[in-house]
Amino acid sequence: MHPIQNVNIQKLVPLVSPQELKDQMPSSELAADTVYSYREQVKRILMGEDSRMLCVVGPCSIHDYDAAMDYAKRLKALADEVSDQLLLVMRVYFEKPRTTVGWKGLINDPHLNDTFAMGDGLRLGRRILLQIAELGLPAATEMLEPITPQYIADLITLASIGARTTESPTHRQMASGLSMPVGYKNGTDGSLDVALNAMQSAGSSHAFLGIDQDGKTCVVHTKGNPWGHLILRGGRSGPNYSAVNIRDAAERLKKAKLTARILVDCSHANSNKDYRKQAIAWDDVVDQRVAGNDSIVGLMLESNINPGNQKLVNPAELAYGVSITDECLGWEETERLIRSAAKKLGQVAMATTV
Repeated sequence: MHPIQNVNIQKLVPLVSPQELKDQMPSSELAADTVYSYREQVKRILMGEDSRMLCVVGPCSIHDYDAAMDYAKRLKALADEVSDQLLLVMRVYFEKPRTTVGWKGLINDPHLNDTFAMGDGLRLGRRILLQIAELGLPAATEMLEPITPQYIADLITLASIGARTTESPTHRQMASGLSMPVGYKNGTDGSLDVALNAMQSAGSSHAFLGIDQDGKTCVVHTKGNPWGHLILRGGRSGPNYSAVNIRDAAERLKKAKLTARILVDCSHANSNKDYRKQAIAWDDVVDQRVAGNDSIVGLMLESNINPGNQKLVNPAELAYGVSITDECLGWEETERLIRSAAKKLGQVAMATTV
């Protein structure tokens, strides 16, 4: 008989089921309270009932447990300091889409050596999220693999769908069933159409193939997720965070009968992939918000303990707290930008109460 099945498959490695992993690493009451409370706070910001700005801040990708927890503790202290004006959410990105090839993230390759020990990656990812939640700090991540949410979504406050996958029907369907607000990035070409279409699609109910908590294949029926929002990240045509760009995006959202709630990603094409230019985008957008543009509800910043990035060659030789994917701002610059934004927004709040 001719080989007609699994012709290009080297091997199949069984994984623990989502429920088994949760039984081994259950969410604590404190972690669950953190996730629930901050999801509700994010929703109020998106509805315009909370005047604070939402700031998603943290490493481009998590690759080291110690550095991740170091960063989380620093961010928690800063979050408490600026909580009257800003709601800080830590970027805890475990999955990285690649244009061609490259390291695909901590869940895919936790040992950074192409062994693809995804069982270890799921355990390590869940451990990091649990400990961050127990610090009282909310976490945000990009949902890339449609099976992954069953393992970690109970510990996520805010999700995003990336520029490469916003157009994907699979990701729109997945987002329609997620339990937290979801942001949709504009396309890599800068077009808003794919994100607006994604918001409309994910806001509707769907039925699709997935897995349940026991890892069994099932038909997933969703209600639709009403907490979609647009993320502007620039495109091949350049940055898209200017006042003109944001006004156009708000008008496009309203025309599509979607709420004009916009987050600006200061990295990616909005900084021309130069981490030092994130501050330019950050200050510009904060100033727009200070000037009264309430369609801007938040900002995203790629930040790590130390600035720049490094190539992943030998894991044992990696510098501490430096990104192995996109360039990031260092901690000192991150603190400066966040404190500056809080001060500007605080001055506006004081002026309106006098």
